[in-house]
Amino acid sequence: MSQPANWIAACAIGELEIDDAITFRHAERTFAVYRTETGFYATDGICTHQHALLADGLVMDDIVECPLHQGRFDIRSGKAISSPACVNLQTYPVKEENGKVMLNFASADATAGA
Repeated sequence: MSQPANWIAACAIGELEIDDAITFRHAERTFAVYRTETGFYATDGICTHQHALLADGLVMDDIVECPLHQGRFDIRSGKAISSPACVNLQTYPVKEENGKVMLNFASADATAGA
């Protein structure tokens, strides 16, 4: 059975250690995919404060710290939790399937069309 068009393989499960992240690009969008003790998550991949790749930042527990100015976000909700970051990140559903981390980017498409 094929996947609906809005699910796409972002990476293999084994590519991410606990408290790690990778940058994933698809359809001219940049995402960050994270692995924490509580599971896999995905958010917009660019910090909302300045143009920095969040996957290059520090991941601890369910928090990512931007590598540029140390703004922090809750990976699970996208909420900006320390300045200078004050605009939340969009989050995206993820699931594990056949050894891959699958990302649902439908909400990114809905936002782009808004």
